[in-house]
Amino acid sequence: MANNVIGEHSRVTLHFSLQLDDGTEVDSTFEGDPATFSVGDGSLLPGFEKALFGLAAGDEAEIEIQPEAGFGQRNPENIQKVRRDHFSPDIELEPGLVVSFDNGGGELPGVVRDIGEDEVTVDFNHPLAGQTLNFRVKIISVDSIQ
Repeated sequence: MANNVIGEHSRVTLHFSLQLDDGTEVDSTFEGDPATFSVGDGSLLPGFEKALFGLAAGDEAEIEIQPEAGFGQRNPENIQKVRRDHFSPDIELEPGLVVSFDNGGGELPGVVRDIGEDEVTVDFNHPLAGQTLNFRVKIISVDSIQ
């Protein structure tokens, strides 16, 4: 049953690459081992999974994922000012530094954007928010799972 098409109850092995519109490659498995996932297991964005539905072993495709089906649009409310004394004095703050905060329910990563005298501007948007994602996939195998 290796010639199933990808759907709700599929386990899929594939190679993929992810690029931004400017050509920046974010991730790729083509040079290494393929990735395997089960539809709905949370390892892939739902928008990406749905775009794979109907493909079968041997298929190759290029898929454009709009921000709404990817990591969402950038939200200006996710850019916050944090008092400088909330950071450990051991941390050398600089723009682009990824910092992690405990938000009570786990870790929340943010990227330092600007460092002021008393406040640090931190962007809590996902780094790929607002980006159109260009996936290239090669489906290696599709198995049915129940």
